[in-house]
Amino acid sequence: MNNNNKEIIMNKLNKLGITALCGSLAAISSANAGDLSVTGGVDMTWMSLDAQQSTGNPIGVGSNYTLKGSGELENGWSVDLSIAMTNANAYSNTTVTVGLPGLGDVLISQGVSGTGIQRMDDLTPSVWEEADGAGLSAGITKVAGTSAGSTIEVTPTDMMPAGLTARFAWSPDSDGKQASDKGTSGGTSGDLGAGWDLTLEAGSDLHGVDGLTVYGGMSQVDRFQNASTVSGDSDERVLGIKYAMGNFTAGYQINNDDTGGATNGEYDNTMYSITFNVNDDLSIGYGHVESEKENSNTAEADSIQIAYTMGGASFRLAEVDVENKAYSTAATSDLENTIISVGLAF
Repeated sequence: MNNNNKEIIMNKLNKLGITALCGSLAAISSANAGDLSVTGGVDMTWMSLDAQQSTGNPIGVGSNYTLKGSGELENGWSVDLSIAMTNANAYSNTTVTVGLPGLGDVLISQGVSGTGIQRMDDLTPSVWEEADGAGLSAGITKVAGTSAGSTIEVTPTDMMPAGLTARFAWSPDSDGKQASDKGTSGGTSGDLGAGWDLTLEAGSDLHGVDGLTVYGGMSQVDRFQNASTVSGDSDERVLGIKYAMGNFTAGYQINNDDTGGATNGEYDNTMYSITFNVNDDLSIGYGHVESEKENSNTAEADSIQIAYTMGGASFRLAEVDVENKAYSTAATSDLENTIISVGLAF
């Protein structure tokens, strides 16, 4: 073969390689095209605990930000990414949601997030936080399901009738440590194993009553059983109702959490609340939560809250009263607290 023929062949090969490379780059670009944004905020609080309850500084500052990305693949699938960072730039959680036409959403969560039945630990309405979530904890055990471990959750919206939202979550290790790509957790952080959660939420499009939402869920998680502390698997149930009429919204919910503990391992929780929107910016509300521990005491929390928004700023005030914190009847387990909070969103 002479040099001229070799040169012609090499030129053709080069052109073919460049064409193939450009085609591949175009396909990758099309498949990965999307947007990435950053949202965040800061909360500044004042806690009024007296000297008997706290000797620390009452001023608190919390910051957080979230990276969010979205795009669409050539086959019509949508992809959403969320990476959450909490106070002091501490990593919290990563979720990837893939939208499948004809099915719905498939979410993969790295744990420590509100997937499965945990999103229903207390869905009663509030103007700011749950009755025991505004800064003064009652130490109440609530449903958690598989959410502490990396979880796959399916929401088959395209297969459900209008007004019905169903979610099914599954985790191979419900409290396993977080793992990176191509890795394993390297062990568990507790004694929970594989588990599943099922939740249902019915709105007016399904039952025909405007303003009414009925919801419920169940969860079962395997536990490593031993005679001394654990004698069964974890079983959890939730049933609740919310009704909005005019500026008022009221809710009532019951939870049952059988942790499988060998002794005193079952909790029965009751929550109820009511909120009133004075106008588009100002809301007030009252919430109550109580939890009865098997063969033990009942922990309770009551909270009156006021919230006012002005653009990206939120001003909140909460009065919280806790009795028998962490199911203890000691005098130091009855607490009262006033929380003032200013939040700024960016």
